[in-house]
Amino acid sequence: MEVQLQKMIESSKRIVFLGGAGVSTESGIPDFRSPQGLYAALTEYGYLAEEIISAGFFKKHTSTFFDYYKKNLVHRDAEPNGAHRALVRLEKTGKLSGIITQNIDGLHQKAGSSDVIELHGSIHRNYCTECGKFFDLDYIMNEDNCKDKVPYCDECGSLIKPDVVLYDEELDAELLGRATDLIKKADMLIIGGTSMSVYPAAGLAEHFNGNKLVVINKSTTRYDSEADLVINGPIGRVLDQIQI
Repeated sequence: MEVQLQKMIESSKRIVFLGGAGVSTESGIPDFRSPQGLYAALTEYGYLAEEIISAGFFKKHTSTFFDYYKKNLVHRDAEPNGAHRALVRLEKTGKLSGIITQNIDGLHQKAGSSDVIELHGSIHRNYCTECGKFFDLDYIMNEDNCKDKVPYCDECGSLIKPDVVLYDEELDAELLGRATDLIKKADMLIIGGTSMSVYPAAGLAEHFNGNKLVVINKSTTRYDSEADLVINGPIGRVLDQIQI
């Protein structure tokens, strides 16, 4: 199957990669939507993970939100894996039109990718909810800038919010538009590390008009039946074997 993937990449000119949580699990970042992650949140906090990282919970239980967020969604020691590195190599050939990710960890950029659309935002960007000043990750993780885990602006003293899309919040329309346009123009779409079950990101692949659709994921996805190639395995291992 890897040989077939190799040939498909070689014959393509405009490749788009659409990835999810599975791209980062090989870097040691757990998927909070997994049964283990959901159980852990319920056991420690008494809430489901989706509840804790919702916009409503952020407003009502800000301290608990940040306690969970800092422990479970921020992984500063994580390093890019084979998938991230392979995509950097592919970008250098000029064949990769862009990366669309549902992840917020910034590992694609850390690996060296330059054209990354972060649909759900990034842990590395944080902003004051009042004056709009931006802060990096180190600032909000520094307890000297926080009160009971909650970071506050050093300019106006107001609450800082991570620049990530929480449950009950809509994705940025401009980013969705850019992602849709990329996929429409692609001749090859690689869906990796995602079951494609979370909307609206899951619907992006419906805009693909090319002739090479590839799915690389450990479990089945809703696009398996439409794909020209399906590889069930860890995406880091699969992509790292490709000669680019």
